[in-house]
Amino acid sequence: MNRYPVWKYILIVIALLLGALYTAPNYFVESPALQVTTGSSILKITNATSEQVEAALKAAGIAHDGVALDGNENSTSVRARFATTDAQFKAKLALERALNRNPAEPDYIVTVNLVKNTPHWMQVLRALPMNLGLDLRGGVHFLMQVDVAATTETKIK
Repeated sequence: MNRYPVWKYILIVIALLLGALYTAPNYFVESPALQVTTGSSILKITNATSEQVEAALKAAGIAHDGVALDGNENSTSVRARFATTDAQFKAKLALERALNRNPAEPDYIVTVNLVKNTPHWMQVLRALPMNLGLDLRGGVHFLMQVDVAATTETKIK
């Protein structure tokens, strides 16, 4: 009755399962987060920095979903996850006050960010979500203005 050998059906099922596994991370939503980095070459981001961030959030009474040291060979940062964007912005102000002695010349840079919620076991398998560009995330709006006087003056010459 089968038109094809069994191994071909097994190969199709394996391909479909792998395709489903590697597309699944795109369905996990992103969490609001803050990224703490340093603009100074003297300061280094270490475990002590993540403890400072956690202590500052605790002192401000802001709930977080986790503070972790995030780094690769080129740069290191501390990322703190939050449940809502309101908590994220309150935490940004609290961290900027707590970590920087002089607001005019900040030691640490606190930036608003979004963090992927892909489970760890999927990250180990390198099943990561696709990074969308600005055009697919909501777009970029450009305002283009033309200097009419300069254009007509150039055209006349």
